[in-house]
Amino acid sequence: MMMSPSMRHVVNAIDEGLVEIERQLIGDLEFTDSVADAAGRYLLEAGGKRVRPMLILLAAQLGDGNTQDVYDAAKAIEITHLASLYHDDVMDHADRRRGVPSAHTVWGNSVAILTGDLLFARASQLMANLGERAIRLQADTFERLVLGQLHETVGPENGEDEEQHYIQVLADKTGSLISTAARAGALFAHAPDSVQEALREYGEKIGVAFQLVDDVIDLSPQPDQTGKVPGTDLRQGVATLPMIYLRQSAKTDAADADLLRRIEDESGDVEAAASESFLTAVADLYAHPVTERTRAEAKKWAAEAIATLDDLPEGPVRDALTRFGRKLADRDR
Repeated sequence: MMMSPSMRHVVNAIDEGLVEIERQLIGDLEFTDSVADAAGRYLLEAGGKRVRPMLILLAAQLGDGNTQDVYDAAKAIEITHLASLYHDDVMDHADRRRGVPSAHTVWGNSVAILTGDLLFARASQLMANLGERAIRLQADTFERLVLGQLHETVGPENGEDEEQHYIQVLADKTGSLISTAARAGALFAHAPDSVQEALREYGEKIGVAFQLVDDVIDLSPQPDQTGKVPGTDLRQGVATLPMIYLRQSAKTDAADADLLRRIEDESGDVEAAASESFLTAVADLYAHPVTERTRAEAKKWAAEAIATLDDLPEGPVRDALTRFGRKLADRDR
């Protein structure tokens, strides 16, 4: 399909911006200490989708475009995301990240945690260069990230709806940073306030959709395609949305109750969860209607995100954000 000149301009700006951000990130994550230097760049060099910098650059095209302020915001938010991965992998006892051994399996828990702290500090330094508004945006986002992890760790309170609790965890842990990315691109490119608010809401909803699709991908019996070991979240005792739905249906369905028992008997136990019986249970959950129901929920959140774009001016940025939302809901890796 032929690309319009305006869309080609936006695509070129995103491509050029991502290359420049990647180049600058390497320098921003240099440390004089040899251990900190190696550990700090470890997950950056492992790769990643760079969803957040891409959204920042895309939103910036509604204002002044690619500026150093936009680059600094993009780097700060991506470094914040990287920092959270170091901490998450320790808490979740994850042995791999982005196709490589997780940082704590290489250097130990203490070094991984401290490396995450160092990265949070570097992100804060970058945001400090952008002024008080940027600092407050970073602090508010960081607070939500921590609260999301806390609420995931302790679980829902007595009487609290488990599904609503889980969605709020996703909004805090994933949606908040993606929302900040979309908003920051417009903010630091001096786009109108109305655009910033629409992008903030778009990012929040698309972040929830993004994580719900991950819930489905986590169950996929095709690790060569997804890059993930099937049932990673379940092995770590994380109750994702398919499991929450299964618990609901297990109350009235004997077969579902049996599947739930098979999963829960071995989840949270690394050795047991590597067994053939556990992998079979995960495959059965992947084929269960609750997984398709989860994908439908992801598409609903993506559709709601796209609907917020009505407040954006028509053009290539709005079109690209719309396509991104639709593609995200249909991804399989």
